[in-house]
Amino acid sequence: MHSVYLFDFDYTLVDATAGIVGSFNAALTQMGYPALEEDVIRRTVGMTLPNAFALVTGETDPELGKTFMRLFMEKADAIMSPNTRLLPGCVELLSFLKENGYKAGIVSTKPRFRIMDILRRRDIERLVDVVVGYEDVEHHKPHPAALRKALDYLGAAEQDAIYVGDTVIDAEAALNAGVAFAAVTTGTTGKEDFAPYPCAAVYEDLFDLLRALRS
Repeated sequence: MHSVYLFDFDYTLVDATAGIVGSFNAALTQMGYPALEEDVIRRTVGMTLPNAFALVTGETDPELGKTFMRLFMEKADAIMSPNTRLLPGCVELLSFLKENGYKAGIVSTKPRFRIMDILRRRDIERLVDVVVGYEDVEHHKPHPAALRKALDYLGAAEQDAIYVGDTVIDAEAALNAGVAFAAVTTGTTGKEDFAPYPCAAVYEDLFDLLRALRS
């Protein structure tokens, strides 16, 4: 039984589609690129912003990636937090973990300050023991650095923890960090896409995971 539950953020605990799409397209159009359809942008969630920019534009100049990230963040400062909603089961699951003595954390490529703002706005900051975001590590998922930083903060060993995420990037990060992985299909990745990875389980949503914990 795992005593530490670490979670990805976007499409695992929250839905920030409106803010992500708005910020993404604002940055693209300011740089002279056409706006993209929502589904195209959603499929980049989980990547770093420079990597997402390179994927959708084909541009590999790191300076362009930095410009895109700066413009994205400027727009996100205004629209991201107010337009982020908690996914069904988020509060119930985190509350269950807190009430039953588990440790809970968030490990994401989203900036920590943004995650903390969203948690405070939704009054659930108290339910999370550690947050590791983009600015906290030099190397990002699927590199294991962020997961290891969270474990170090909690004083937990790899075998104590399970990472819950919605993308194969999350699955790869867990594998690289030596922690168990459970998938939720609340993002753009289907159950079959997780088949190549050693998943403890694949859950439809957070309520599905909560039911498993209670059983």
